[in-house]
Amino acid sequence: MQWDGISEFVYVAENESFTQAAIKMAISTAQVSRQISALEKRLNVKLFYRTTRKVSLTEEGRVFYQHCRGVLDGLEAGERAITNLQSKPQGKVKLSAPVTYGEQQILPLVNNFMQQYSDVEVTAFLSNQQVDLVEGGYDLAIRLGKLSDSSMMAKKLGKRTNFVCASPAYLSKHGIPHSLSELNSHSCLLGTLDYWRFRGSGKEKNIRVTGKLRYNSGFGLVDAALKGLGIVQLPDYYVQDHLQSGELITLLDNYREPDEGIWAIYPQNRHLSPKIRLLVDYLAEQLA
Repeated sequence: MQWDGISEFVYVAENESFTQAAIKMAISTAQVSRQISALEKRLNVKLFYRTTRKVSLTEEGRVFYQHCRGVLDGLEAGERAITNLQSKPQGKVKLSAPVTYGEQQILPLVNNFMQQYSDVEVTAFLSNQQVDLVEGGYDLAIRLGKLSDSSMMAKKLGKRTNFVCASPAYLSKHGIPHSLSELNSHSCLLGTLDYWRFRGSGKEKNIRVTGKLRYNSGFGLVDAALKGLGIVQLPDYYVQDHLQSGELITLLDNYREPDEGIWAIYPQNRHLSPKIRLLVDYLAEQLA
């Protein structure tokens, strides 16, 4: 009896909606409402502020939620531990990743992972827009660079390096820039931003660059650089092979910004299930 309504309360608190809580619990909205009302009556306290547009926790509700979430996490962890002892990882995994990095790096590794764990089902959504993990029902997302969402837990999977480079043909014709100010006299191949990132004198520097070409495609920019149309700044996974072959040459290495992190993020109120933890650990091992 004392557990009645606890799960419904936590789902409503996390989704800020009786309807969404009902959908995720696969029960009716009316049942959720009845359980919450009975819980409030039993506790003799109001847990939610309700309006036609929003449901939010009262101060008492926030305190109660912290305790309930911890209790449910413990129960879920116990169930997962027993399941993990009795069977191999299985079930659905939903993840998100940036388009190009996902295609080149993440999805091939996921495919390798699924060869080892055939009972795991994976749905991947590639987008350069940051998805809402909770609203979208994602188990984890791959993020590049600096993290801005402090409400998520994060595990570092690896790192990436941004290179400034150009073809030997372009440099032979236009010369090699040795300082950031010299970029003003060169044709810069632009992406979605009007500036490139560097580091000098111990500080980060954003240098505005100009050019005749602008693409929102890293592959298009690489092709333009290979054909001698200008200088480009791109992450290593676009240019590494061309740098090794000599088709592109790195520039301004003394001003290169520090390596950026590659992260797996997931909601902080969730313990990782065995299948998610295995996948995250596998990605970290392969990308390190």
